[in-house]
Amino acid sequence: MALLETALVGSDWLKVEDGSYRSRDTAIIASGSGKLKTGTVLAQVAATGKYVPAAASGSDGSQTAVAVLFTAVDATSADQKTVIVSRHAVVSHNGLIYGPTINDATKRAAASGQLKAAGIIVREGA
Repeated sequence: MALLETALVGSDWLKVEDGSYRSRDTAIIASGSGKLKTGTVLAQVAATGKYVPAAASGSDGSQTAVAVLFTAVDATSADQKTVIVSRHAVVSHNGLIYGPTINDATKRAAASGQLKAAGIIVREGA
């Protein structure tokens, strides 16, 4: 698998991804998620398959970080199709944005571990 260095306009959270863009998927951000910026850590709701900002707790899948938003969206009042990074990537912790309940170092570390399980490595200081 070839990896490419990636530079994003306005953000540098994505450091490395698969050279064939296999790191990316299209996804639906659930209505009510609000205006989300690139770098938002996402979870997938099991019942709908839609993505929401990851939460510190829950039982519907929203508590497990599995992806990072690649393309900013406004899902305030309607579902929005977007691009996410869901595997084979290295990201910088400095550019990641967490939901309001992931509000301390312990919860951010747990989300980083969940992303690692999905194949997204979070680098400190990168």
